[in-house]
Amino acid sequence: MDGQVPLPFDAHDRATAGDVVELARCLIAIPSVNPRLEADGAGEGDVARLADGWLRRWGFESRLVEVAPGRWNVVASYGDGRPATVLNGHLDTVGVAGMTVPPFETTLESGRLYGRGACDMKGGVAAALAAARTFALSRGRGTLIVALTADEEHSSVGMQAFAGDPPPADRAVVCEPTDLAVMPAHKGFLWLTASFVGKAAHGSRPDVGVDAVRHAGLYMAELEGLHRRLADGPSHPLLGAGSFHFGPIAGGAAPSVYPDRCTLQIERRTLPHEDESAASDFQRVLTDLSSRHADMRGELTLDLYRPGSDVDPAHAIVYDIERALEAEGEAPRVEGMTAWVDAAYLNKAGIPAVCFGPGSIAQAHSADEWVEVRQLVVAQRVLERFLGV
Repeated sequence: MDGQVPLPFDAHDRATAGDVVELARCLIAIPSVNPRLEADGAGEGDVARLADGWLRRWGFESRLVEVAPGRWNVVASYGDGRPATVLNGHLDTVGVAGMTVPPFETTLESGRLYGRGACDMKGGVAAALAAARTFALSRGRGTLIVALTADEEHSSVGMQAFAGDPPPADRAVVCEPTDLAVMPAHKGFLWLTASFVGKAAHGSRPDVGVDAVRHAGLYMAELEGLHRRLADGPSHPLLGAGSFHFGPIAGGAAPSVYPDRCTLQIERRTLPHEDESAASDFQRVLTDLSSRHADMRGELTLDLYRPGSDVDPAHAIVYDIERALEAEGEAPRVEGMTAWVDAAYLNKAGIPAVCFGPGSIAQAHSADEWVEVRQLVVAQRVLERFLGV
C-alpha cells in the first residue's frame, strides 16, 4: 500500500502532520493480523511501510528489517548523544473473528476510537510516532530510537531480533495499553504439556485397561499442593504471587473404551526472579505420583518460556514519566503489568524498559476493541515531556 490508506477526507495528511488520532486511524485501517494466529493474516508489511514513510519524512534515518519471511520491523533513529531512548510498539494484531465492530473502519464515537488494534497497540504506536515527530521537529536532546516490531502476539520474533543486537540505549518505553499508568514489571510464563499413556481396552475389562484420563486427573489433584505453596509463597510488590492454571485437556475415544492417551496443558506465570527451572516443581510432583502408581506412564515437556521483567520503581525512567504525568494534570500511578509483553527482552538486553501507553488491557483483543481519544492525546504529550520536548 506504500502509505495509501483507505480513509476518507485528508486523514493521511493530518496523520503526517502529527495528529495522534489520525495516526491511530491510519494504522488501524491497514490490517496487520498476525499470520501465525490466522492463516490469512496480512502481517506487518503494509503498516510497516506506512510507518517507515512517516519517519523518513520527519527526518529519521529509518529502515525496514525483514526478521522472518514476510515479517517486518521498522527501526528508526534521530539525533545523537545521550540519553538514548527507545520508544517501542508492536505492529501485529490478533485476529478479527467474532468482532462486533468493523475491525478496520476506525469508527469514532463518544470519544472512543474503535477497531482491531486500537488498544493493542496501534494507539500506543500512534502516540509514540506523534511524540517522535515532535522530537525531530524540535531537535530534541540525545538520540531517539523508534522500534516497531513484528509478531509480539505470537513468538516476538521482531523484538528478539531487535534486542539480540540493540543499538546503544539508556532507557525504553514500551507503549502497551496501561491506562496511563507506569508499569515497570510484568510476569513471565511457562507452557507445559503433561502426557499420559494408558492402555486401551473395552470398558468392561478393568483388568486390562489403563485409564490415561484418570491418571491426568490424579496429577491435577496432586498439584493442588503446589497451588497453595505458590499462593502463600514469595510475592512481588507490584505483581503478587506466582500462579498456574490448567489449559486444554484431551483424551479418550468413546465412553466404552479405556482411554490410552491424555494430554494436559498447563500455564505457569512466573515472577521476574524465576526462570524456566520453575518447571521442575511440576516434574517433582509427577515423579512422586508415578512412584505410587505402578501403571502410570507420564511425561512432562516444556513447550515455551518467556522471562519476566522488572525495573526498580525508584529508577529514573519511572520518576521521569511520573513527573510528565503530573505536568499534564494526571495523577501518577505505578502498577504491575498483568500481561506478558516485549519489555522483558529489552531488560534482558540491558536496556531498562517500562510500559506506558493509552488504553486499558481490558479492551485488548476484545470484540469491540477501542481506545479513549483523550488517552491518546495525553499519552503523546506525556511522552513528549519525557523526551524533553
